[in-house]
Amino acid sequence: MKKHLLAFAVAALAVGGAFAQANDTIAKAKASGVVTMGVRDSSGALSYTLGDGKYAGYHVEVCQRIIANLEKAAGRKLEVKYQPVTSQNRIPLVQNGTVDIECGSTTNNATRQKDVSFALTTYVEEVRIATKANSGITSLANLNGKNVATTTGTTSVQLLRKHERANGVDFKEVFGKDHSESFLLLESGRADAFVMDGQILAGNIATSKNPADYKIVGEVISVEPIAIMLRKDDPAFKKLADDTIRELIRTGELAKMYDKWFVQPIPPKNTRVGLPASDATKSAWASPNDKPLEEYLKK
Repeated sequence: MKKHLLAFAVAALAVGGAFAQANDTIAKAKASGVVTMGVRDSSGALSYTLGDGKYAGYHVEVCQRIIANLEKAAGRKLEVKYQPVTSQNRIPLVQNGTVDIECGSTTNNATRQKDVSFALTTYVEEVRIATKANSGITSLANLNGKNVATTTGTTSVQLLRKHERANGVDFKEVFGKDHSESFLLLESGRADAFVMDGQILAGNIATSKNPADYKIVGEVISVEPIAIMLRKDDPAFKKLADDTIRELIRTGELAKMYDKWFVQPIPPKNTRVGLPASDATKSAWASPNDKPLEEYLKK
């Protein structure tokens, strides 16, 4: 009987240890030698695919810097795996341990903070409207009676509906499973407009067949803090990520990385997104924080 109880106790400790490690990214990386980065196929210059399993972008590069420091903390070289995620599955994949660090275009908001953590804000986004240059759409009011594309699992259209200038504007939502599909809805004429983060719109326009056929118009619908997503209740890894970002800010490297991806020509077509850092983004760098969207919306 005692042997059975001892075996049960050992098994329970092992299971408990596994659960603890699942939430301890540094310990998990040290034990496995692997870290999994969540990436997006078409999140503008933040995270996008180059094909053949390769990914690039501003947040991908920031995450690579964080992983370099994770290797130091784990005391070993790590194999980096890339896991494509979508707006729908990114949070569950971080929660269940499939993804260790999500390097896409996720808005830090109070609801999401209940399920995951966020590193310091590295980019502050302006939600805008993209449309065809000849559409006649120039503002929110012109969306009345139109089909508006958005990406499943994102917050953009909800924010549009809440905007004070959208009162009385009745439009139909059409959904893409990812940002490239949402842009295709606009490109093919199945949507009259695509509402999304400005840099995602600009990135998709820049890489389209005829960039001059599209424009970004209208009022700024929302200002949103975009951040790298981490598992909740893992203070050691969050500190490592935050310290990495603080150092990038201090040395001026983060600003140079931003310029590299948002102002200079980027692969694979050497096109320019053409979005210099906004005052809101510069302010986030000047006073590093992980405040959620709701704090930005307070007047």
